[in-house]
Amino acid sequence: MSSSMISEHIPDIDLITNCAEQQDTVFSRASPWTKFLLLIIVVLLITLTSNLVVLTAMYAIILLACVMAGLPMRKIIAWYAMPVIFVISLVGLMIWNQPGNPLFSLDIGGFVLTLTDQGILLIFTLLEKALISVTFSLFFLMTTKYAYFSALVSRLFPTPLDQIFLLAYRFLFLTLAMAASMLKAVRSRGGGIIHSIRTQGGLFAGVFGLVFVRSFEQAERVEKAMTARGYNGTYAAHTTIPKPGIAECGILCAGCLAIILIFWMVPHAGGW
Repeated sequence: MSSSMISEHIPDIDLITNCAEQQDTVFSRASPWTKFLLLIIVVLLITLTSNLVVLTAMYAIILLACVMAGLPMRKIIAWYAMPVIFVISLVGLMIWNQPGNPLFSLDIGGFVLTLTDQGILLIFTLLEKALISVTFSLFFLMTTKYAYFSALVSRLFPTPLDQIFLLAYRFLFLTLAMAASMLKAVRSRGGGIIHSIRTQGGLFAGVFGLVFVRSFEQAERVEKAMTARGYNGTYAAHTTIPKPGIAECGILCAGCLAIILIFWMVPHAGGW
């Protein structure tokens, strides 16, 4: 079962993995090291600058890469719901009393909250930063085969962090399938997410509590099965990771140069 059965706004791990394994484009054939280092460069760029022109250009380039890679853009846009809600809930506390031209004010118990043009700009800036990081992360995951991804984790993280990461990723499929099965059973008996939150909150609390308990039980069964097959605490990945080519090295150098230029030349670089 797919996590999309729970909600279309939750990233579908099965779809992400299927895209990664079935992809046969120039992006999927690129070195995983290149894409990983580009992810670091993207994170550094959105951290260093708050310039909307630069952020918009980065977002457009990443979206173009996703389209050229043949990724399911409608699904990716639907998955934006969670980061957008998170950013809006966070920015709702930060946009008030920002320096700038005031638009309107609220008087709450003698405490004045003023919304300025810079407060509105902050909303768009943080939203764009969140969408850039989420989109490129999905691009990385959906164009990198699991064998390469697990090999990267094994080489980058020390033991036991690499084991925790790799086993948690595999076990996530089982947990999502279990949650989807239970929610499907609730819906087949007349339960609905909106209706049940209002009138059957206890039922849904029991469902998610049961998922939590059964996840532990399933983890114990998986651990015993792996031990029976020779698992001794080390889940090693021996896949050879392709090295970056000349063109990919050029792209990485361009990214590093962009970091330097943005840090020294673009207004608002290095934070607010």
